[in-house]
Amino acid sequence: MDYHVQRCTRRCAKTQRLLQPGETFCSALVVEGPDVVRYDYAWDAWDGPPEGALGWWKSEMPSGHTVARKLAPSEVLLQLFDQLQEDPRRADIYYVLTLLLTRRRILRLEQSQQSEQGGEELVVYCPRREATYRVPVVDVTEARIEQIQGELADLLFSDDPEGA
Repeated sequence: MDYHVQRCTRRCAKTQRLLQPGETFCSALVVEGPDVVRYDYAWDAWDGPPEGALGWWKSEMPSGHTVARKLAPSEVLLQLFDQLQEDPRRADIYYVLTLLLTRRRILRLEQSQQSEQGGEELVVYCPRREATYRVPVVDVTEARIEQIQGELADLLFSDDPEGA
């Protein structure tokens, strides 16, 4: 089931005070009727999660100096996807990139199934290319996940807000 959750309000739900850049705050998701509502709280006003909270987390308000990193264009992502598909030594990066492309809705997960070799594979569809791909599921260690995230960030993200 998908829920639409609003972005941070940048205002404390308890005190109505504007949250400042760099300030620690907590957020909570609460079911209210058919909706899931997000509440943000200044750290000094946080008494714990409200009753009925689905989840909560601690975060820091971004500073005005933070440069948003921009993801590479979809075509660049798909070119890397093609390159990785041909390199069995980088199967773990290929798998993680597939998950990223699915999250970004560039690929659509159709199903998970057993491959002919007996392992699990994801069947994903690319509407842009009208093509279906089978991606082996790779068991990735926590340490390797961090390495892959760094590698993909270096390849796919730009610190330039204009994308140049």
